[in-house]
Amino acid sequence: MRQINDAHVAVPGLAVVEVAAADDATAFAVQELLAARFAVAPADRTTREPGEPGVRLRFFLNLHEDADA
Repeated sequence: MRQINDAHVAVPGLAVVEVAAADDATAFAVQELLAARFAVAPADRTTREPGEPGVRLRFFLNLHEDADA
């Protein structure tokens, strides 16, 4: 698992989060967990890569803005 370096999140901005999950429900559950803490520009659909198992969900996350802001 990659570690986030503090220098990468020292200034406000968006991070692209890509979730790889077994199914849609799991991918959206991860998005909801992050949205409970951070401001999220949610994705509304997953993608499937031919020949790869599971699904991917990509969305934007602002690490410096609370969810209720």
